[in-house]
Amino acid sequence: MWVDLFALSRQFLKARSEELTHVYYFSAYAEHVSELIKECQKSYLRALQLTGVLSVLGRFKNKNRICPNCNHRWLGHEEKETDVNIALYLLNLAYKNAFDRALVVSNDSDLAPAIQMVRQIFPEKRITTVVPPLRRHSNELIAVSSDKTKVRIDQLERCLLPLVVRDASGLISVSRPHAFMPHVAITTR
Repeated sequence: MWVDLFALSRQFLKARSEELTHVYYFSAYAEHVSELIKECQKSYLRALQLTGVLSVLGRFKNKNRICPNCNHRWLGHEEKETDVNIALYLLNLAYKNAFDRALVVSNDSDLAPAIQMVRQIFPEKRITTVVPPLRRHSNELIAVSSDKTKVRIDQLERCLLPLVVRDASGLISVSRPHAFMPHVAITTR
C-alpha cells in the first residue's frame, strides 16, 4: 500500500542501458467495499496520477456464489477487464514501438497468450514477468516470457511514496491515508 510504482519499477532496470519511460497501473475500482477502503483507493489513485503513473481501471462484477457443501448462497464480486486491459495495452504499446522491454507485474496465467503474441510478432522485445512478494511464478508466464524476477519485501519498503504526494507545481497534493501506514491493518470485509 502506497508504493511508488516508478521507484519500484526502477529496481528492475539495468542501470546504464535502460530508461523507464512509462508506468501503467491496472486495477478495478471497488464499489463493494467499506467507505474507508474506497477512500484509500481513491487517494492512492490520485497519488499515482500525481507521480505520472497512468491508471487503467476495469470494474467489479457482482457474482452469485454458492457453497458446494452446504448450499449457502451469497453475493460475491469478481474483478473484470484488468487482465484484458493489460493484454491490450501490451500489444498496442508493442505495435507503437513504445518499449524494448516491458515489466509485467503479475502471476495471472491469463496474460500468457498476449505475452506470447507480442514475442512472436516482435521477437526483439523482451517481457519480464515480475511476481509480488509471497507469490509464485506462473509456469505459463515463465514459458512465454523473456525472463522473470520477484519483488522483495525490502524493495517495497524502500519504494514507498512520501506521506504527502504533490504535483510538479506543489499546489495539488494527496496525503497518505492513515490506514495505509505500515503499522495499520485493514480488512476488506
